[in-house]
Amino acid sequence: MRLSLILLSVIVISCSETSHNSAEWQIKTYSSAAPSYIGDFATVIGGNGEILREGTNGWICQQGNPRPYPKDGWKSAHEAMPACHDEEGMKWMMAYAEGKAPNLSRDTYMWMLHGDVGEDNLVPGVLNESDSTPGQWIESGPHLMLMPKDPKSLKNFTTDFTKGEPYVMFPGTVYAHLMIPVEGYYDYQPSAKPD
Repeated sequence: MRLSLILLSVIVISCSETSHNSAEWQIKTYSSAAPSYIGDFATVIGGNGEILREGTNGWICQQGNPRPYPKDGWKSAHEAMPACHDEEGMKWMMAYAEGKAPNLSRDTYMWMLHGDVGEDNLVPGVLNESDSTPGQWIESGPHLMLMPKDPKSLKNFTTDFTKGEPYVMFPGTVYAHLMIPVEGYYDYQPSAKPD
């Protein structure tokens, strides 16, 4: 009996350690980066680029974390940084990943209801707080993003993420986009919350 319990414990621990690499976990996690009326019907792309579920609404949900996909999957939804977007959003994601200027036919939106693990608000691609512009590191909670066809259209928005209002990330670059905080945005970085 005791040996059976030990073996069962090992199996449970093993399953829980690898479960974040499963299609089931990735589908649930990535699709919940958007409201259910979008995510439940979206195509889901797995951490290794494979299609885990075909969607029916033209939206795509996938990991948004640009760091290498971990062997055992992401530790949490927040670490995976999932994003849900349409085909225009996919153009933006691919351009950013390849270091090219996005060529959009219209503005597009991306949902990230699990937030992200942090980056420099001013300089694209800075993924370590120690390398970031002083005072410009933001680890965000839930938000919606507007990726404009013309990034210059955002020039009159603030870059100050401590006000609680929409602000520009990566201003003056081809990757400039509007961050739109929603409830819980400052949960991971309370020091940035408006007073």
